[in-house]
Amino acid sequence: MTPPSAAEAGIPSPCVRVCQLDEATRWCYGCFRNLNEIARWGRMSETEKAETLERIRERKELMGLDDAGPAA
Repeated sequence: MTPPSAAEAGIPSPCVRVCQLDEATRWCYGCFRNLNEIARWGRMSETEKAETLERIRERKELMGLDDAGPAA
């Protein structure tokens, strides 16, 4: 039996391969995580990952963005 992939095993990484940090917020332009969240993602529990995703949602809201991109 093949072990499950990371996505099958739980919450997948929000990384979208746009890896640059905003100098003011220190959040990645692509995934909206900070360096600590990026570095720890693979070791986070599912609860921690869900909490991180909630922070990402809040950060996007603060920036006037949603999952579809800039607000209309």
